[in-house]
Amino acid sequence: MITFPNAKINLGLNVVEKRPDGYHNLETVFYPINLQDALEVNRLENTGEPYRLRVSGSTLDGSPEDNLVVKAYTLLSDAYSLPPVDIHLFKHIPTGAGLGGGSSDCAFMIKTLNEKFRLGMSIEEMEKHAARLGADCAFFIQNQPVFATGTGNVFERVSLSLADYTLVLVKPDISVSTREAYGGIRPRRPETSLKEIIRRPVEEWRDCMKNDFEESVFARHPEIAAIKDKLYDIGATYASMTGSGSAVYGLFRNRVENVSEQFAGCFCRQREMI
Repeated sequence: MITFPNAKINLGLNVVEKRPDGYHNLETVFYPINLQDALEVNRLENTGEPYRLRVSGSTLDGSPEDNLVVKAYTLLSDAYSLPPVDIHLFKHIPTGAGLGGGSSDCAFMIKTLNEKFRLGMSIEEMEKHAARLGADCAFFIQNQPVFATGTGNVFERVSLSLADYTLVLVKPDISVSTREAYGGIRPRRPETSLKEIIRRPVEEWRDCMKNDFEESVFARHPEIAAIKDKLYDIGATYASMTGSGSAVYGLFRNRVENVSEQFAGCFCRQREMI
């Protein structure tokens, strides 16, 4: 069984306060985009192994047991006594980019196992399992635009379509760790909630929709700031870093010519919006 986990972008991101447990409360809008990995799951016959993981495409660091698709399988196997599985993950979504690729792989693994082995889990049950593995994993279960609060794990559906726009996504050869991104953050509550801002025309977002991580990340990595500036220079209606970076996106009314040449040396993709 093959599925295609997709990425997301953040439309704005406000870090509003530090929690007593050391984490941060935030508000952001998650929006799914048409950039995908591929995930294939089949029964694993007569090997004596509980699972086998093969990863192709982009290289992933870490051991197999640390991969979120394996963690999702292990979590559900403990609850439902699943048979051994052969997992093939083709990575196309860049890592360390703020695009949620690992979280999406995790959620799609849960949905795939639920369907393939007829576990009968409801959406709410799948979201509950996904949330145990990562704050934003549960978003990809329903995969619809949401206003997210808490640590990025409390969702409120929003009515938002960017289908009239073209997305240009640029990922430089830089990875920004979550620890690094939060290191320069000064939590503060915004004057206007993102839930209100996204109701405004996209043409107004540039002046009022911010990603709080940009200030500290751009200071350490001016190359990322330069990508955002260039996206505006070539006609983006709105541009922003997504999540804690390092990927930057631009929303355009029309397709961009020679987009890969504009950002030579970077992972660069142009997509129609979902």
